[in-house]
Amino acid sequence: MKPENENFFERVYQVARLIPEGRVTSFGAIAKYLGAARSARMVGWAMNASHTMEDIPAHRVVNKAGILTGKHHFDGTNLMQQLLEAEGVQIKDLQIVNLDKHFWDPFTELKAEL
Repeated sequence: MKPENENFFERVYQVARLIPEGRVTSFGAIAKYLGAARSARMVGWAMNASHTMEDIPAHRVVNKAGILTGKHHFDGTNLMQQLLEAEGVQIKDLQIVNLDKHFWDPFTELKAEL
């Protein structure tokens, strides 16, 4: 992995660690917050690479429509869904119900803290 990618991944992890329990954000929202609005896919790669890091709540990062697109990267059939439901997030057909209520936008919530 290139050093600039490692740096980007670490910046993604810094944001992901701040997502509150019971809230979710999107790959694109993290990318936008980091000043790389067109890098949502790279945020996804970072989340995929984080599964051995227990301090990264990767289950709280979904696609912009609230669909659990990263679920296949979690052990077990429905682990991502189970983790979110344990935090009070309702899921139906692999999609977050009431996404607006649960959505955490780092761009507005953090106000450029990182």
